[in-house]
Amino acid sequence: MDGATEDKSDLSAKIAADIRDSIVSGKLIVDERLPSEAELAEDFGVSRPTVREALKRLAAQSLIRTRRGAMGGAFVNRLSFEEAYGQQITTSTLLLSMNEVDFETACEARFALERACAPLSAQRRSADHLATMRAEVHRQSQPGLSDESFCASDVAFHRALVDGAGNPVLSYQLAGAVEAMQPLMNMITFTARSREVIVALHAGLADALEARDGAGVDGRLIELADYTVALYNRLRQARHAPKAAPEA
Repeated sequence: MDGATEDKSDLSAKIAADIRDSIVSGKLIVDERLPSEAELAEDFGVSRPTVREALKRLAAQSLIRTRRGAMGGAFVNRLSFEEAYGQQITTSTLLLSMNEVDFETACEARFALERACAPLSAQRRSADHLATMRAEVHRQSQPGLSDESFCASDVAFHRALVDGAGNPVLSYQLAGAVEAMQPLMNMITFTARSREVIVALHAGLADALEARDGAGVDGRLIELADYTVALYNRLRQARHAPKAAPEA
């Protein structure tokens, strides 16, 4: 990599981090207009292209938005939980894939986090959350459903359970667990799992939620976690089992 390009990238990253810290600390408030590129370049002692690169970094994180025209410029954005979900899912997926987290560790984390939502979801779930879960259970029971569609339905089911807790902070934190870890677990175990078992466990979860039975929700999640780990162990043992010698 060219040294000048690398230095420019480092400078833009530092400028972006400095502006981000000002936003997080409250020095720059929502909807406040940032200084112009020329002013920022002078303040930081860098070129305008370097400032422009820093602003692109902040925009990619949804921390600022830009507007053209006489009243335009860069403004501090109001970041919503919904807008941040995608970043959380992407980060979780990258962490799992790059750091070679073993299946049992990922499974333990994913269900421990979801179980934290169980009592809240049992108390607060709405009719819409319950209807979504029932609809996904029905969808999963259809014989012609593809593996890909079944996995997508699986994610949607658990996302409704988590959102039923009525806590956007929990939903954000669990976005990675449900929408990154769940597809990973599905991808590994789908060849061995029984759809009938999954559907029955999901139906049991929906029943417990409908009855506002937090302990029942937690119990079904434990069963689902145990079943998932057992599937993985069965697949792992089969993969490492010695192959039978060919017949003479």
